[in-house]
Amino acid sequence: MFTGIVEGTGEVVARSRTDDGIRLRIATEEVAAGLVEGQSISVSGACLTVERFEDGAWFEAFLASETVARTYLGDLAVGDRINLERAMPADGRFDGHVVQGHVDAVARLDSREPVGDDWRFAFELPEGYDRYVVEKGSITLDGISLTVARLEGSRVEVAIVPTTHELTTLSEKAVGDPVHLEVDVLAKYVEGLLESGVSGWADRSR
Repeated sequence: MFTGIVEGTGEVVARSRTDDGIRLRIATEEVAAGLVEGQSISVSGACLTVERFEDGAWFEAFLASETVARTYLGDLAVGDRINLERAMPADGRFDGHVVQGHVDAVARLDSREPVGDDWRFAFELPEGYDRYVVEKGSITLDGISLTVARLEGSRVEVAIVPTTHELTTLSEKAVGDPVHLEVDVLAKYVEGLLESGVSGWADRSR
């Protein structure tokens, strides 16, 4: 479980392909400090498992075929940067919103423009995902918890404060670039309740 509050960025320093997927080595001093084998870590919004690491230097994670198919992580090259967040501790402060690290789809940056000291980013959502998004609701893009400022059809706009722009990979994104989309899981539960009926949902959960 994550909060969507990015701790820092990391750099891909090695990648290797196997018959089952791709292994990445990611260099990061801050986020690699105090890691343990098997720990969950959000890599630009995708929950991966730490396989190997050097404390305070780097960690390695494996991309299974499902992860490669659903995300753009398989297209990362040496030198690319990604957003990182370690799993939320049970006694930690809960900023952001509930983020599972389960990427739903890949969206695309449609526009970006400065607005005073802030930025306004617009993204084009894949078909069908706009039904999970509401104005002033939460959305996760590349592992970043953001508030929806405006929604028009499948186009969603978010306001980016200077700190988020500087500390995440959003500052490097160009129009047309991919971002990982995770919609608010609460919207999915509501959809399930409405589609099956409250009584039907209760029966299925027993």
